[in-house]
Amino acid sequence: MEVHHPIVRPISDENQSNRKKQAVSYPSLCSKFDLCIAEMSGDSAAETSSSESPSSKEVEKPQVQPLRLPTPEEVRGQDIWNNCAVRSIVSGVMGGGLGLAMGLFIGSLDNPIDRDQMTGRQQFVYTAKQMGRRSWSSCKAFAVMGFIFSAAECVVEKARAKHDMTNTVVAGCVTGGAISAKGGPKATCVGCAGFAAFSVVIEKFLDRHT
Repeated sequence: MEVHHPIVRPISDENQSNRKKQAVSYPSLCSKFDLCIAEMSGDSAAETSSSESPSSKEVEKPQVQPLRLPTPEEVRGQDIWNNCAVRSIVSGVMGGGLGLAMGLFIGSLDNPIDRDQMTGRQQFVYTAKQMGRRSWSSCKAFAVMGFIFSAAECVVEKARAKHDMTNTVVAGCVTGGAISAKGGPKATCVGCAGFAAFSVVIEKFLDRHT
């Protein structure tokens, strides 16, 4: 005699077979899910490795610039420029050209006192004469300054075997003193100090010695 509980129902054979099928299907689904996760993780790892590989290659292979040796023509030109006589002459010519341009500009701004009483032709002749006088005097002054400054700097540089601000100060002092020598000892000292300070300011402005 079988006693059945009012709540617990007996398990039929059909229900037992369905549960066995579900139990068999669950592992297959889990295995497929694990396989998908493994494939996704493998793809992401491959993408990260491919994205990181170029940067690592760039880091591993730094660019090396080839060493360029000067040509014989460049060496010869540098030797010529290191000659104090050549450097002084070139500086004097460049200074003369600068003085010529400044003299022409300043002379063109010089107006006569009795301008209202002069005709147009007279004003033109007066301006041309002033430009010629100013340009010639400025050309000589700047040519002398450039020649003396470059010669003094070159000689001091070769004597000290250094290229620093001291060479510029000494060259400026020599140049200022030579230009102001006609005014006496006091004017010479003032010119020396003034031109040396001016040379230092120009050197700082051009950032040659940093």
